[in-house]
Amino acid sequence: MVPRTLDDDCGVAHAVGVLGDAWSVLVLRDVARGRTRFEQLLAGTGISRKVLTLRLQALVGSDVLERVRYQERPDRYEYLLTARGRATLPVLAALQDWGDTWLLGDGTTSATAGATSAEAHRVAALVGTAVPPVAPDPLAPDPLAPDPSAGAEAADAAAYTVLYCYPGSALTGIDDVPGGAGCTLESCTYRDRLAEFAALGARVVGVSTQEAADQAAFAARNGIQFPLVSDVDLGLATALRLPTFRLQGVPRLKRLTLVVDRQRVVRGTLFPIRDVTGSVEDALALVRAAVAEDAAATTVASGERQVHHVQADGPVRR
Repeated sequence: MVPRTLDDDCGVAHAVGVLGDAWSVLVLRDVARGRTRFEQLLAGTGISRKVLTLRLQALVGSDVLERVRYQERPDRYEYLLTARGRATLPVLAALQDWGDTWLLGDGTTSATAGATSAEAHRVAALVGTAVPPVAPDPLAPDPLAPDPSAGAEAADAAAYTVLYCYPGSALTGIDDVPGGAGCTLESCTYRDRLAEFAALGARVVGVSTQEAADQAAFAARNGIQFPLVSDVDLGLATALRLPTFRLQGVPRLKRLTLVVDRQRVVRGTLFPIRDVTGSVEDALALVRAAVAEDAAATTVASGERQVHHVQADGPVRR
């Protein structure tokens, strides 16, 4: 409800009436991160059951969230963003950026961060977590296809996705931002070493907040043969709480890299990135480590199955 003392024609007043409660904002933050069920929201926010119930009812009543049944007998529901709710993603990203810059940082605009910064800790903590589906989805079989299932066979052949986030190509003023230069060099280095990733069973996908048309033009000029996905609506940025900065009033992703497996689990991260070409070699190293880890796990699982088979059959008698 809009406070009566505020201007009834003020959009800020109306927005605060819906989102002004701190718990409501944190609930939206977690729903954007893929935590859509009551118990997940309870654990993620630390809110009491009673207060969470009230906030969810209010957000559903304001058409920010939609209550959707995902199980019958007993009935279970999850809470999904509506179109009105998805329109709050830039607000969440702006709050994250403001907090990172002015409360957790020193107020300096930068396309990178310190190795011990809150942003670095947040990115490192993504290892072992799942990337929730977003639209457009950089982990889709073909992220640029109108049909999300298109290219499924090619994607199935890749056990890993190297997801590199970058501010954008040919941005006015980017060279004046610490850590901002090198977007074209980074993309072209991935282009030149694409076969090495493919040999390890990995594909490469670039993500920035540039418009898709600008990305397509950049890819055509530079012979980029892998997908460049636009996160202009900040779906991925808010889902993973990725660090951002503002350049000429537009939110841009800070440079970072994620290695994600076929189950959408983050296996490794690179942030901050100081050397754009060296980060490509570092990404290869992360993929190699994931390949070795999975091979070792497969060997152990195979051995356990063999032991179980022998035990089930009993000892061989002669």
